[in-house]
Parts: sequence; structure tokens; C-alpha cells
Amino acid sequence: KAKGVEGLTKGIEFLFKKNKVTYIKGFGSFKDKNTISVTDQSNNKKDYKFKNAIIATGSVPISLPNIEIDEKIIVSSTGALNLTSVPKKLVVIGAGYIGLEMGSVWLRLGSEVQVVEYLDHITPGMDREVSDAFLKILQKQGMQFNLSTKVIGVKKNKNGATITVEKNGAKSEIDCDVVLMSVGRKPNTTGLNLDKIGAKVDSKGRVEVDHKYKTNLDNIYAIGDVIVGPMLAHKAEEEGIAVAELLSGKYGHVNYDVIPGVIYTSPEVASVGKTEEQLKEQKISYKVGKFPFAANARAKINDEGDGFVKILSDEKTDRVVGVHMIGPDVGNMIGEMALAMEFGASAEDIARTCHAHPTLAEAIKEAALAVDKRAIHF
Repeated sequence: KAKGVEGLTKGIEFLFKKNKVTYIKGFGSFKDKNTISVTDQSNNKKDYKFKNAIIATGSVPISLPNIEIDEKIIVSSTGALNLTSVPKKLVVIGAGYIGLEMGSVWLRLGSEVQVVEYLDHITPGMDREVSDAFLKILQKQGMQFNLSTKVIGVKKNKNGATITVEKNGAKSEIDCDVVLMSVGRKPNTTGLNLDKIGAKVDSKGRVEVDHKYKTNLDNIYAIGDVIVGPMLAHKAEEEGIAVAELLSGKYGHVNYDVIPGVIYTSPEVASVGKTEEQLKEQKISYKVGKFPFAANARAKINDEGDGFVKILSDEKTDRVVGVHMIGPDVGNMIGEMALAMEFGASAEDIARTCHAHPTLAEAIKEAALAVDKRAIHF
């Protein structure tokens, strides 16, 4: 893992050199709207003048009140990746993307994994049908869930930790070796001196920007996890490209209706566009097409039949407005649907596109056919 991360990091440094980008290592904070002060590893400070600045400092994990992450017993996702041995029992607090990804990894490595979630369902914001199917698959794999359950506190002890929880007014305790705190993230803006330069932030600490990613200061921009929107690396990358284009006098734009999201569990979960719940809330009439991987030749041969592809299209125009998948390699398959939506494809466009056999992607074609109740193999 460390070798892989090091290789990726060095790859970025190589790209800096290749493109003649000056790379300054250190911690930066604004002195004024045209000056940044950088403190290096030896605690030496140096000021740099700039014409424009882009805040792209990412996000950091948050915890629950009075529970401190020590990255040993109570860990964030970073600490979970750095564990040197497989915990006998791992408790994940929070059933979002990151918590389930980490829990899934340690489950497959041999840990007993128990998830505690305050809501009555997992993966908030996901299409509910997919979320419910995902829960059943994880339970079948052996992951345990305590839904509608509130965490009261966590106490460390010589054997690990004890978590006090409450459900329906009744309190109970859960003992474990390691606690993974996965209740969300917040913008990483501490120490940037945004207040000193007068940059506005909202109630959640996100930097406020306009449609061109400009803050209330005319030469300072912000992208990624520090602004509104999903905290996804590829979303931040698109915004970074857009700002670079805008600063060079070109047209920069991000289509937020087509930002795919993937949960890297086994099987994977992927989505792009609107969920059924969002369409109902927005009073948009829609059609649904679904196709199970159990009826897909490639998935059956590989014994990976769990899950399905679900396509949502506008009832009047047939234009695809949302796609949700759970199954083998859907993290790669979702790219086809993001491209289709970017070009305004209809369900019929996808249904009439020849897909190679035998491939997992045939499930996409079949789901598109199912929108008009024309699926062939199910």
C-alpha cells in the first residue's frame, strides 16, 4: 500500500517538473490577498507574492462530540489503512461510503465487523432501492448492522474500546479492538487565515464561491472539498481544470448533473445523476428499467450474480436522468453512463447500442431495453 501511494505521489511530482510547475513544500497561510506565508519542515518561513490563488486544501475527518481520534484505537479512514494487524473485531461508526469501504476491506481480511448508524438505512443520499439491496448483500457477507442507533460515547480500555449506544431508549455496550470513526468530513481550512483576508465561509466552514469558483475576493478561488458539493477527487479535478481554463481566458464549466460516485466494496456500487427519491421530490415523471446481474452471462460464469443495473429516464423525452448499479466492476461501467448522460442520450439510444458478448456491460443495454419493458434476457 505504502509503495503504491509513494509511486502515485512521485508521479505527481514528475508532472510538476514536466510542466514547469514550482513545487513548494510546507504549510501555507494567507498574509493578505496577494501574499502567502509558507512554513517548511524546518520551521523556516518565507513569503510568496501571487496574482491569483486557488484554495484546494481538501477535507479532514470529523468525529462525534467528546470522542477523540487517536489513529490507534479510535481511527479515521487514514488510520484504518495504516493498521499493522487485522483487528479481531472492528466497529464502524457511520454507514456512509468510506465506513463501508473500510469495513468491507477488513471483513474480507478476517475481522468481525459491526456497523453503527444513526439513520434507519445505510449510504444516505443513495437511491433507496440500491441502498436496501446493498445492505442485504453486506449482511449476507457477514457484516453486522445496528441501524437507528445513537452512539453515546466511546471509552478506551486495555483490550481496545467499549462503545455505548442507544436504540429505542435502551442503552447497551459493544466491545471491540478498533473503532473506525466515519461520520463525515469537513473542509480543511484551519490555519489558512481566511478570516484575516476576509474570505467568506458558510455555516459548515465551506468557502463561498460564485459560478466561476471565485470567492468574494476578486483574485482568490476555491475548488474541491472546501466548497459546496460531493467530496470526491474527480469532482475536485474537474473544478481545478475549469478554474485553470477560466484564468487563462477560456471557458471552464462542470456539469454537476453528471458526477459519478462509486463505493469500492465487493461488489461495487456506482451511480450518476438523480435518484428515484430526488425525481419524486422534484415532481419529475420518469420510467425505470432494471436488469439483474444474475441474468448476465459474464456475471454468472464468474459467480458474481449479486446486484443489478437500474436506469431512470424522463417519461416524456426518454432522456436518461439517473443510473444506479450494484455489482461486479460497476465502478468502471458507470463511466459509459456518465458519457451517455453528458451527450443527452435517451434510454433507446443505449438500448440500440451494440454491446460485446459476453460482458458485464450487456446489463446496461438490457436495463435500457427494460425501460420500455423490452429486456431480452430477463
